[in-house]
Amino acid sequence: MKAFIKGISYHLPEKVLTNEDLLKDFPEWSVEKVASKIGIASRHVAGENETASDMGVAAAEKLIEEYNIDRTSIDFILFCTQSPDYFLPATACTIQERLGLRTDTGALDFNQGCSGYVYGLSLAKGLIISGIARNILFITSETYTKHIHPRDKSNRTIFGDAAAATLISEEGFAEIMNFSLGTDGRGAENLIVRTGGMRKKDLLQDLRFDEGGNPLCSDNLYMNGTEILSFTLDVVPALVQKVLAANDLNQEDIGLFVFHQANRYMMEFLRKKMKINPERFYYYMENTGNTVSSTIPIALRAALDRGDLSGVKNIMLAGFGVGYSWGGTILRF
Repeated sequence: MKAFIKGISYHLPEKVLTNEDLLKDFPEWSVEKVASKIGIASRHVAGENETASDMGVAAAEKLIEEYNIDRTSIDFILFCTQSPDYFLPATACTIQERLGLRTDTGALDFNQGCSGYVYGLSLAKGLIISGIARNILFITSETYTKHIHPRDKSNRTIFGDAAAATLISEEGFAEIMNFSLGTDGRGAENLIVRTGGMRKKDLLQDLRFDEGGNPLCSDNLYMNGTEILSFTLDVVPALVQKVLAANDLNQEDIGLFVFHQANRYMMEFLRKKMKINPERFYYYMENTGNTVSSTIPIALRAALDRGDLSGVKNIMLAGFGVGYSWGGTILRF
């Protein structure tokens, strides 16, 4: 038994936040500097009452329409998010009802960030190979901007909101090959929202500012950029080698590398360290930003639409970030 990607669609919120818009809040920054360093010119932002499930349903409906999918054939939903509608019930359950799927459809949420797409592919492949499901609707959706303090210029510049929907089945255009996954919870404090969960349920409202004027608050997203970069440069090259080994491939066998679209500065650093030719290293974040678990499927769909996968046999996917968590696999076309 094999597992394949059969379709990918995505949804972006209507509201767009450009670098020029950010300049109004942070006049000390230049549009050119932001665009050249991080590779992002604009990002989409979820509306005040727009949730991860709203965007996920929109992406799923688009997938069903674009690929003419019989929704009665879907027998499992995987929903990846770190900004769920509720603590309970699982958002995947509410999505089943909203999409009008069968009541004998399995539904599962999992809390994963930038490695979430690769982890979801591994779960979906396991469900198919084990015979538990035949057609899996895998949705990634995040409203990370709702976690960010309005004065946090670094994170507001990087992150955008989006959702992607992928159909994983027993047949399709890209076979999902072998995986390498990893975790190091020692890095959890370096990318975190400290309040809101059961450990610290109530908001602390402990806003303060560091020496650079950046807000620090337990109630908002905190990212230690220096430590995240260090982790990435240490883990990802080793991950690439493990994925190659797991699939009996060499680096020269990879036609395209599609990594988590964190920001251009980090990705260029990685590309140069691993000596990957620019033409085989994919970028797609200029008008979406870092959409966390949705960056890889959005980039894949963009590559499909642009014809950038023509003649490519092996694509390497690699996701890495919050947790710390990382994962990689090969898609074979």
